[in-house]
Amino acid sequence: MDFSKLSKEVSFALRHAPWEYELELDSEGWVDIEQLISSLRNDKQWKAITENDLGKMIEVSDKKRHEIYKGKIRALYGHSVPQKISKEVSTPPSLLYHGTARHLVEQILSEGLQPMARQYVHLSADIETANLVGKRKDKHPVLLKILAEKASNEGVKFYQGNNSVWLADTVPPMFIKVK
Repeated sequence: MDFSKLSKEVSFALRHAPWEYELELDSEGWVDIEQLISSLRNDKQWKAITENDLGKMIEVSDKKRHEIYKGKIRALYGHSVPQKISKEVSTPPSLLYHGTARHLVEQILSEGLQPMARQYVHLSADIETANLVGKRKDKHPVLLKILAEKASNEGVKFYQGNNSVWLADTVPPMFIKVK
């Protein structure tokens, strides 16, 4: 089984178009595994998918995009569905990073980071991840340093997506520096 392809399919279903799969996410983004499996089996390439396959998909993934708990599964971050997925506020590391396209830097430094088409602003715990993310938008991205501890102390809410991804509703410009 191609677990990378399965991960992309599950991500699309849970993060962007649950209605296309007839899935109903709860307020924290969870859906019954059986409901997801039943929906995926409507496509011949996933006819034989099992709960074990979903577990293996998570286990072999280099990015922790999903989690399973008590018969349910959810995407940890990246949602664009209209319903806001609630997250628990966490204390971030002192610095976080954000890779972005060069043409957006001036706007970001003026207006801050906004979630755009997603529910949250995505931030990276390390420079390497931020650089990889930035390269999706620009061959030579600009790395931004986020003064996360200072922002948190001044009321900006941060949420942990996984070990390397942090989320925020917005990040005001006073907490953003060009690396």
